[in-house]
Amino acid sequence: MPNCFLRFEMRTPDLSPATPGEMYRAALEMAAWADRHGFLAVGLSEHHVAEDGYLPSPLTMAGALAGRTERMMITVAAIIVPLHDPIRLAEDLAVLDLASGGRVAAVAGLGYRPEEYAAFGKDWKRRGQLLDEGLAAILSAWKGEPFSYRGRSVLVRPKPSSKPQRILAVGGSSVHAARRAARFGLAFSPALHDAELFSLYHAECERLGNKGRVFTPGQPAGTLLAQDPDALWDEIGKYIVHDATSYAGWQHSDIRAYAQAWGRTAQELRAEGKYRVITPAECIEELTCPNEERGPMHITPLVGGIPPEIGWRTIELMESAVLPYVDS
Repeated sequence: MPNCFLRFEMRTPDLSPATPGEMYRAALEMAAWADRHGFLAVGLSEHHVAEDGYLPSPLTMAGALAGRTERMMITVAAIIVPLHDPIRLAEDLAVLDLASGGRVAAVAGLGYRPEEYAAFGKDWKRRGQLLDEGLAAILSAWKGEPFSYRGRSVLVRPKPSSKPQRILAVGGSSVHAARRAARFGLAFSPALHDAELFSLYHAECERLGNKGRVFTPGQPAGTLLAQDPDALWDEIGKYIVHDATSYAGWQHSDIRAYAQAWGRTAQELRAEGKYRVITPAECIEELTCPNEERGPMHITPLVGGIPPEIGWRTIELMESAVLPYVDS
């Protein structure tokens, strides 16, 4: 199967001619296409109070995707645990695990936008405590036995069929995040490749007697295909600029992630390489020459609000000019 990962963030800015409904329906159809062609996974994220409609309900979308696919994984990276009731989150993830046949997984994150915490009436200064409390509650809930949560007895049923370590990982690119993942006995899924951080995580796992596993992200952040990359950049440049500058407006100095881009024009972003348009020949070469550090190729046909008709054109090119030449 192709070492590819489909990703959707569902931005629909005013500059896009597509409606939100058209974008969501296209994403479901594209995921069904990717599933038929052996893609490894489809990825989602979570953000709130975004003017361009960035996906605020990834678990709802994950359920819709599970209903349209049969084989590939559906990953939410990340879900902002402190913004959710952990009991309800444990229930939702358990139901998704059962209904999808174990194909839904999530990365637990803190988030990095104070305005999201304000929108939900959550204390930004207590975000680390809230994440720890949430993870502890979720893992207790999945045992299927009564447990104490905030002074009351709680029972969560049904239990997921998958082990917690398959459903949930811990995100973040800090020492605190690595130690948190080890402490809860969960996989660590940082937003960039950092050998020192990986070593710290594994050392903590060994000290605590837990089995460690690291999921490393691929780079660059997003890929599209075109026979004429220059022409496609002319079409999609404004959407790429919107995506990059919107992310940049959310960042602060201690954020470390592959997806972070510094360019502010289409030309600068193209040169930086976090967003790229490659030819079918380049795509075939990359897919047939595995690179563990590079990871799966992230295909992003709707990034920044790219109209579905343009996204479909890049996907159809992959189907006709790449997939026949890649071992399935």
